[in-house]
Amino acid sequence: MSVSEMAHEVVDVSAEIGGAGTEGLGGAAPDVRRVLLVWDAPNLDMGLGAILGGRPTAAYRPRFDALGRWLLARTAELSVGSSTRVEPEATVFTNIAPGTADVVRPWVEALRNVGYAVFAKPKVDEDSDVDADMLAHIEMRSRGAGLAGIMVASADGQAFREPLERLAARGIPVQVLGFREHASWAVTSDTLEFIDLEDIPGVFREPLPRVSLDSLPDEGAWLQPFRPLSALLTSRPAQGVA
Repeated sequence: MSVSEMAHEVVDVSAEIGGAGTEGLGGAAPDVRRVLLVWDAPNLDMGLGAILGGRPTAAYRPRFDALGRWLLARTAELSVGSSTRVEPEATVFTNIAPGTADVVRPWVEALRNVGYAVFAKPKVDEDSDVDADMLAHIEMRSRGAGLAGIMVASADGQAFREPLERLAARGIPVQVLGFREHASWAVTSDTLEFIDLEDIPGVFREPLPRVSLDSLPDEGAWLQPFRPLSALLTSRPAQGVA
């Protein structure tokens, strides 16, 4: 995904998203409940690239302003009847590969201008992903007055399924955002609500060219790899494909 091009697609929504200077990633005010949006950028970038079969054009890049408006509407919905103040907070978690800071900077600054916090972590090896940081942020925000609702945008069921199910069991509204092709664990869950990103108004300007194994065209379709084959040379050993 071209992050420098994405920056030009993001426009200002409201300082409300991200809490308008919201104590950074620190603790929330004790009397504030959060409607929390956590965006797993590495995971969703990979999923979108797999759907498109390559780098997205402007029409196929997610619009974070539209997502922010949706979060504001969801917050208003969850605020009804609440005895405590309810605020939205959105954070994009991302890795920064060596030598890409200048390319990524415009995208990060554009997100912050819209009202998103950004957690950026150097990508130095296979263990440098941001899963643990996202989970720590969710845990922190669940303390004190707690969460009025949470949305996690990711297809990573290994990292998020059990923590989100525990939150749902406590009565917290939980939604998983992503692409249905890559998040069957959430689509089929009895306790988690799944929302396809393409179903949120305005997030994509054009319909994604999606191919499902359940609705293949008669002439067949190409399904692109999620990662290059050369990744096998640097990735940790994993269970093979039979």
